[in-house]
Amino acid sequence: MSAQSSTSTGMKKTLGLTGVTVNAMALIAPGAFLWMTFQLQAANVDVNGVSTAKDMWTGIVAALIVAFLTAFAFAELAHRYPDAGSGSAYYFAEKAFLDREEPAHRRWARIAKFITGWAAHLFYWVYPGVMVAFMVVLITYIVGQFGVELPIWGQIIVAWLFSALVGSIAMRGINGSTTASIVINVIQLTALVVFSVLAIMFRIQNPASVPAEGWYHPTPTSIITPHDFSGLLFQSTIAILILVGFESSTALGAEAINPKRDIPRGVLLSLAIQGLLAYLFEYFAANYALSNKLTMDVAGKTLTGIDAAAASSAPIGDLAILIGNAFLGGNGFAFMLVIAATVAIAILGTTLAAMNTGVRISFAMSQDKEMPDIMGLLHDEYATPYVGVVLMVVVSGIVGTIGLLGGVVSLTGITLASNLGTFVLYALICGLTVVAFAGRKEFSLLKHGIIPVLGVIVNIIMLLAIFVIGIISGGSTAAATYLALGISAAWLIASALYLLIVSQREGRHIVPPAHEMATK
Repeated sequence: MSAQSSTSTGMKKTLGLTGVTVNAMALIAPGAFLWMTFQLQAANVDVNGVSTAKDMWTGIVAALIVAFLTAFAFAELAHRYPDAGSGSAYYFAEKAFLDREEPAHRRWARIAKFITGWAAHLFYWVYPGVMVAFMVVLITYIVGQFGVELPIWGQIIVAWLFSALVGSIAMRGINGSTTASIVINVIQLTALVVFSVLAIMFRIQNPASVPAEGWYHPTPTSIITPHDFSGLLFQSTIAILILVGFESSTALGAEAINPKRDIPRGVLLSLAIQGLLAYLFEYFAANYALSNKLTMDVAGKTLTGIDAAAASSAPIGDLAILIGNAFLGGNGFAFMLVIAATVAIAILGTTLAAMNTGVRISFAMSQDKEMPDIMGLLHDEYATPYVGVVLMVVVSGIVGTIGLLGGVVSLTGITLASNLGTFVLYALICGLTVVAFAGRKEFSLLKHGIIPVLGVIVNIIMLLAIFVIGIISGGSTAAATYLALGISAAWLIASALYLLIVSQREGRHIVPPAHEMATK
């Protein structure tokens, strides 16, 4: 870290490549999502009710391709516009059009940044609340292992306390968040390596105790080989949810010492380390160790293997107990508690990184008069957008409470609402990359044409797959999908009304006439 220097926004430039990268890595958090999403992936079935779980690992590979296409677009825009500050995608949307010579192009700058800002807010302001709900679910599971049942009012209190805790860390500035992120990443990656190595050893050293047909994947190649295209697609729609966050480093431009160099690198490095290395390794290990030794009693019926994983609220915890008993002298329960503790720490890091990104984009929009001025107020000591942090704590508490009160349906619904914002944002960024570079001497057909266009296509496919599949599936899945669409529509309407009211009050055009732009 270098000596602090102030930016024009009042924020301090303190982050090097390490700081930029670890803050994004904290949002991806493979330790948290392996625990939280393995059950959803194990339970996933297609529209015909056939399990898609055998394509869990290959689904992650497909989602990684989507993520890297998008990450490359973010990196190219961050390199072209290093002065984006905390605006991230919001700033990119405006500059991509304002930099065009033709007035007819520049006139679309404001509406482009409005749509991009709306999508970014739907993602970053709902996502922390989802993480708050997941944290409470984890805590409820842990205390339940000791015979303590946490009532719903107790769960809500925990949700608000956790939201306030994360907000207090975010309030102290990005340096405190960076230190926390480094510690969190080291702890969760270490725990993941230990768990994954033991899981692989469990399979290698127990071939005689489990019949060949007892292993969910009979061979290692079965894990990494696609089994069914529709199953791969179904699994990828879940897997993409565990990869979002690499782009959060682009909101740290105002606090990066060398944003032109470090922001693009941070985007790609965070995704490579957490997604390409951590996720592929840990999911391979977990699938490799899955056998009929994993059991679950449901309504008097004993389920085994993938069925047990689908029925359990924490199949990774159950696997940790099984593996720990085999290798740690019967101390599987203690091993599970250690892994659960690292998951809790990882969720803390994910929530913190999302809060930091969300309030900084809101800060940038307030500086641009596209959000209330109060969102642009900075803390006198920590130089953080403290009003945004306080509001984020409240919103996260509310969203987390909704996720807890409505059970699986509402928790899935708020998650899908955040994901809708994610895919819209990602598709927009890929499209904006083409706009920003088309016709310029630095234009590359591969980097600024083929890759971002593919990014637009795959993000739209993923978006449609999630919601079309959700509606077709019916039942609680459809109910959650409709809830997500309702939340998204409500946010869009509120945002559009604010845009219209402010524009009318200040006499600003939403889409100015071309002749007006020609004079600027």
